Amino acid sequence: MASLPVSTGAAVLDLLLRGGYEADIVTTIYGPAGSGKTNLCILALLSAVKAGKKAVLVDTEGGFSLIRVEQLYPSYKDVLDRILLFSPTTFEEQRKAFASLRELAASPANVASIGIIIIDSVSMLYRLEVGKTDDIYATNRELAEQVSMLTEIARKNSIPILLTNQVYSSFDEKDKVNMVGGDILKYSSKCLLELQKAHQTKRRIILRKHRSLPEGLEAFFEIKNEGIVEVEF
Repeated sequence: MASLPVSTGAAVLDLLLRGGYEADIVTTIYGPAGSGKTNLCILALLSAVKAGKKAVLVDTEGGFSLIRVEQLYPSYKDVLDRILLFSPTTFEEQRKAFASLRELAASPANVASIGIIIIDSVSMLYRLEVGKTDDIYATNRELAEQVSMLTEIARKNSIPILLTNQVYSSFDEKDKVNMVGGDILKYSSKCLLELQKAHQTKRRIILRKHRSLPEGLEAFFEIKNEGIVEVEF
């Protein structure tokens, strides 16, 4: 029997996804800096721990803020022991973190207690690695192997895995947004959500890929101290 979706921690996104993040797949949220990716990660993390589960966060960008967590959930100190935090600073350390997650998920007891695994972001250390190597093929192969580990964890254990990803514009198509990691992330993710800065404080989130929902569904929201709030555009 298929697992039920897991709440995103935001009503507007739960509505868009018809319940939340699917439990046995990799979901990738991508968009420019400041578009709300880390806020969505923290909301998902808190949703899991408030439901009595543990949440795993691999923070490659140093974006995890206890001040922001307290804004969203003043009683956060009561659930800190249910948050497992990894902070890799190199691409190799990221691989080791993902391998540790695979070992963690090998235990049935751990699987039952984990509500979500979040990687914010999957591409930060990859980009740094690309910038210092002449063997792009080997680096891409390594990224594919790392993402494959995450896909395996999700499918075998019905644990939702949420990735964030950075974007860039090509020289020839400045208006087109591309995900860092390209097809590696595109094909590994069964759900793709694009974030855009809309007008002033408004953000747009667009469903670009899903197994059962039509592409192009969208919603608008603003980031507030208490979370994200749906708005009209």
